[in-house]
This record gives sequence, structure tokens and C-alpha cells, in this order.
Amino acid sequence: MFEIKDDTWQRAEMVEKQLRRRGIRDPAVLAAMLAVPRHEFVPGEFRARAYDDVPLPIGGGQTISQPYIVAAMTLALRPQTSDRALEIGTGCGYQAAVLSLLAKEVFTIERQPELASTASERLPNLGYHNVHVHCGDGTLGLPEFAPFDTILVAAAAPAAPEPLLAQLAELGRMIIPVGDADSQELRLIEKHAGAFSTKTLEGCRFVPLVGHHSWQKPPER
Repeated sequence: MFEIKDDTWQRAEMVEKQLRRRGIRDPAVLAAMLAVPRHEFVPGEFRARAYDDVPLPIGGGQTISQPYIVAAMTLALRPQTSDRALEIGTGCGYQAAVLSLLAKEVFTIERQPELASTASERLPNLGYHNVHVHCGDGTLGLPEFAPFDTILVAAAAPAAPEPLLAQLAELGRMIIPVGDADSQELRLIEKHAGAFSTKTLEGCRFVPLVGHHSWQKPPER
């Protein structure tokens, strides 16, 4: 198994080459990306590639998003230190860890029990104590903890699930990949006076969001 003993220089290089040079310059987002040890969230056989600008398998047919996409989605949300954030698609917990350094609390949902269990152990062990991992259908959100100031959906849906829109706080922001199985675009949805506005950001490709208010099963590619 490949072991990384000191990844400080790799993180710094990732932030400089993959983020700053591509236009992400928000100091708080860059600091969070620099602080989180990405290799701790990647399976052992892929640790040598933990800081590459690519998504990597994490098991269960899921992936950890490439660093640029994690940073771009985080930047679009404009998280504040007083925010209560909801993440749909915990995966390995990396995006939740990044959000946890920028928001007050992070609630995250993973539908696969094995991934949820691993993330719920990994995150506090690495010092991310303001992240609360739940296992279930992410398209239903967590109404018992709503409303949320920010919602980040880390899987692609044909449209924004209605329960998530309902759980968005006034002046809240949601970032979600919308499209079909092969091609999606990041959309930023904001709530003002009870109404929603949508802005299209950039193209992307995510694993599908499976649940009651999205695809019932992964669509064929």
C-alpha cells in the first residue's frame, strides 16, 4: 500500500496549479482545500494519485470528485461561518470536511451504509467534529434539521429535488449538477422572498443521484 507521510507540498501544489491558476482565489476556500489531507479520504491503492486533478474510485460505484470541482462548488455556495450546511452524497467525506472548515455545522447524507459508516468514523478521527453523517435517501433531505443555509448535492439529478428546495432557508444557496447520465451542468439555485433563481455555471460529470425524487436506479450510460 502506498503511504504518504508528509503531503504538505502536494497540497500546496494542488492549490496553486489546480485551483488558483484556474481562477479560484477566495482565501477561505483555498485555505480549506490546503488544510484537508485529501489522501486520508482515498482508498490505499489510489493514494499515490490523491492529489491528481481527477476523480478517483472510493468503492460502491462512487467517486471522490476532482479537487477543482470540490473547490468550485464550495466557492459557488459562498459558505459563511454561521451557516448550517447540508450535503447530499457523503461518499468518503472529503467534501464535508472542506465545508466543515467554512460553515458552523454540516449535515451530510449517504445512501450506501458502508460508505456512511466509514465516513462517520473517519471524519471525527481526523478532527472534523461539526459534521453529522446520516444514512438514507438524500433526495428527501433532513426535514427534522431544516432549514439549511447552503445545500451541496454531490451527485447528478435530472432536476433539483423538491424536498431539498423546500429545506433551503431564505437567502439560501444550493449547488447541484443537473442533466442526464453522461452530461451535466452545475447550477446555483438561490432563494429570495420565497422564490428561486437559477444560474448555470459550468459543465461537469457526476455519478447519478439515486432516490425517490431523482432516478429510482442508476441510469444506463
